[in-house]
Amino acid sequence: MNEARASYYLDTSALLPYYREEEISPAIQDFLLSLRFPVCISDLTAVEFASALSRWVRMKEITEAQANLVENAFAEDTRSGLFRRLSITTKHYLQAQKWIFSRKTALRTLDALHLACCLMAEVEMVTCDEVLSYSADALEVACRFIGNGKIK
Repeated sequence: MNEARASYYLDTSALLPYYREEEISPAIQDFLLSLRFPVCISDLTAVEFASALSRWVRMKEITEAQANLVENAFAEDTRSGLFRRLSITTKHYLQAQKWIFSRKTALRTLDALHLACCLMAEVEMVTCDEVLSYSADALEVACRFIGNGKIK
């Protein structure tokens, strides 16, 4: 697959290291820089992003000023077209519910919604969440795992 032309969706675990230095950040940054934008995220990703920033401030992992810088950078990246936001609709909830009712994976509610967005938008999931990656594989949703020093 030509990665410059592929369509990808970042779940929150892959988006956050793009904005905050983590062990996986260089791999995420290199991967994103190799792509032609925009990269898909969902409204859910944006809400989880805000939740993570809030948690980091509460836990004193970052300051309020640092959170504002990250929030502004994310907003600017979204405005500039780096990300294409996908809305979550009833069809996504129904697909997520179907997968969870199947009891074939350890899929969590919000992760099921991320996967439903990928399936219906026909884009490949990019995640740093190993459990989500396994669930995607089991459900035959295209997924790329970036973590533990490896890209799958």
